Amino acid sequence: MGRPRTFDIDAAVDRAMELFWRQGFEGTSTEDLVEGLGIARGSLYKAFGSKEQLYAMALRRYCERHATGLIEMLDRAEQVRPAIRAALLELAEADLADPELGCLLVNAATERSAHQDTVRQVSRTMSQIESALAGALERAQARGDIAADKKPRELAQFLTTFLQGLRVMGKARADRAFLNNAVEVALGALD
Repeated sequence: MGRPRTFDIDAAVDRAMELFWRQGFEGTSTEDLVEGLGIARGSLYKAFGSKEQLYAMALRRYCERHATGLIEMLDRAEQVRPAIRAALLELAEADLADPELGCLLVNAATERSAHQDTVRQVSRTMSQIESALAGALERAQARGDIAADKKPRELAQFLTTFLQGLRVMGKARADRAFLNNAVEVALGALD
């Protein structure tokens, strides 16, 4: 019988998420994980199976925290335009504060585009965001906040794509004026 685990799995996944987010999958070595999580190599493999499996858990955690927050905000929004503006500007501010970090979802999609599990997780999360946007836009249209000739699903696809492009531009160190203007132009699609 092995020794009982002496570390918190959830806290370890959080720390791994931060490492992968900042350094990428390839840039994060097993030694980085052992050191960053404060656990022995054997414990790492026993608890998570592999670096790959830990990455998958970390990416899911990121999606649960970050995408779910956006989705819940859209579901609660009484007025969609101010809610979308606030969400986009919040993301732009996060990128301005730490452009090296960017978005783990964008990082995962670009770094691991050949890895099917990563692609599935990214696609699933993007679909959830798109569906939440479409639902919010449909509700806004029903209230008369968006013109009847607009197509909520197409607007949601555009905004989902714009959201990821905004994150890339933030990582490319676009300035605040550029990012804020881009948000306002994107919101113009709702007119």
